[in-house]
Amino acid sequence: MAKNYLGPGKQIPFIAAATLASGAPVAIGNLFGINLHDVASGAQGVAAIEDEWIVPKLSTAVVTAGLPLAFSITNGYVFLNGSAATGDLTNACVAVEAAGNGTTTVRVRLGLGLPAIH
Repeated sequence: MAKNYLGPGKQIPFIAAATLASGAPVAIGNLFGINLHDVASGAQGVAAIEDEWIVPKLSTAVVTAGLPLAFSITNGYVFLNGSAATGDLTNACVAVEAAGNGTTTVRVRLGLGLPAIH
């Protein structure tokens, strides 16, 4: 085994910009993750950056499986990439199943795209 191997990289530490509950989505630079434990503002947390999760969704967004989704850092939910505004994280995750108008969550897969701040 190579001496510089650190591990699978499925979780990363971050410093919380605000208080976050366990399970809350979080942007870490150009990465999108799910906070794994309650963390206070300014404290170190750990986020998962792979696997499937259920995350908050903009209730009016109509999502089909396979669509890349953006994350609103301000509002804490995912929505369609084409609606991204300055400061949103595009290509944050990919929808695993459809979620229609009126639903407030969607099942997504993390770590498939290359997120970027819009």
